[in-house]
Amino acid sequence: AYFSFVNPLFLSTANALNIGRQSSVLLMVSLAGTMVILIGSIDLSVGSLVTLTGILVAMSVDTLGVGGATLIGVGIGALVGLINGSLVTVLKVPSFLVTLGMLSILIGVSNQISQGQSILFENQFLLDLVNGSVFLGIPNVIWFALIATAVLTFVAFRTKLGRYLFALGGGEIVAAHAGVPVNFYKILAFVLAGAICGLAGVMLTGQVGAGTPTAGSGLLLNSIAAVVMGGTALSGGIGGPHRTFLGVLVIAILTNGMDVTGVNSFTQDIVKGFVIILAVSLTIDRSKYPFIK
Repeated sequence: AYFSFVNPLFLSTANALNIGRQSSVLLMVSLAGTMVILIGSIDLSVGSLVTLTGILVAMSVDTLGVGGATLIGVGIGALVGLINGSLVTVLKVPSFLVTLGMLSILIGVSNQISQGQSILFENQFLLDLVNGSVFLGIPNVIWFALIATAVLTFVAFRTKLGRYLFALGGGEIVAAHAGVPVNFYKILAFVLAGAICGLAGVMLTGQVGAGTPTAGSGLLLNSIAAVVMGGTALSGGIGGPHRTFLGVLVIAILTNGMDVTGVNSFTQDIVKGFVIILAVSLTIDRSKYPFIK
């Protein structure tokens, strides 16, 4: 109400579509983070992985086409997820530390292969696919994110994979005693998150029209804010993709509202920081984990 009072355009259809368009990639990245957070771990490399896959897509799409470039993006994303998951499970290193290191590695690789410059491409089909609209006047990129949300919500609540992810978040020892292959499904959660980030990289590159080494900046903070704001507990076992969708919606509306009312980016970061602290304090199970696995 406050945002619409200050700027009546806030409630316009055009602005609603703009919110959806701007938040589609964030929703994808937040969904990726959700799959890992559900098991009680965390992936801090999601934003930098989107950057890397986006650059690789931009470098390959003119030669391999959209299909080939998408396979590269998803494949590299899944591979990074496999490495993250393997280090967490095999070496027993906390996911916070593993993915923090991977974040730095991916940023370095992205800058190395792009030489710090934007990678342009000429493939018009990718631009039209991402930015076009084929149904109800709603941009395709919004449909992609909504479909991903629906599919992952189904996976989380209607498949064995989903049940096992929740079981791991509830407690690995109990899950192991119940017959859950703990290491396999922990790794699978990271692989799935990486693959989703690969798709997000394709979408972001199509939106921007280039692969840039700064494309994923801000995605990590906003995705964590969205996940915990939606009610998925960092301690694992509680939440789901549907809640993350609501969290992204809140963050997107909050961000857009602050934009249209002239709030500067520095103040926005402060607000989002408080949102994360408040949401985590309300959702985390303090009796479960003294440290994020």
